[in-house]
Amino acid sequence: MSRVATRLRFKAKLLRPVKSGKENSWTFLVLPKSASEKLPRRGRTSIEGTINGRPFQATLEPDGQLSHWLKVDKALREASGAEVGDTVTLEIASMDKELEPKLPPDFQEALAASPEAEAVWDATTTIARIDWIHWIESAKQAKTRKSRVESACDMLASGKDRVCCFDQSGFYSKSLSAPRAEE
Repeated sequence: MSRVATRLRFKAKLLRPVKSGKENSWTFLVLPKSASEKLPRRGRTSIEGTINGRPFQATLEPDGQLSHWLKVDKALREASGAEVGDTVTLEIASMDKELEPKLPPDFQEALAASPEAEAVWDATTTIARIDWIHWIESAKQAKTRKSRVESACDMLASGKDRVCCFDQSGFYSKSLSAPRAEE
């Protein structure tokens, strides 16, 4: 698919997730399918744009329904003058270069302990790194996550630069989905 040439403009409702951690720490919105389908891919996609005129850069997450959702942290929500339940106006465009993902501390530590894995990691594409991190973070149990961190390092150390067999859109595996909103 080709990159989005124009900015997409749409409205979406700002929601609070059922499990948001700290009170008022973050919110989210789900992109309308009509906007999402104009993006270059169903998986994670880096964007730049505005929310109620406030500029930001972020990576959209797939919602498991062939659309995307956006995590809106407290600072951006407050800067945009929005509250939970408000309908906000977004203007977005996909970025030519994907934003580098934040390396989880447990995975960063494991990579540092394996120079072979770290060398392959450093040579992979940003999209591949996003996929590896998602695969690790999508584990529901601590035991599974630990196993995935170890397996990722083993696979990387053996030269494997892409995680295999996982659906980046979440549509088939349901490993990706938008948070459940408070009612």
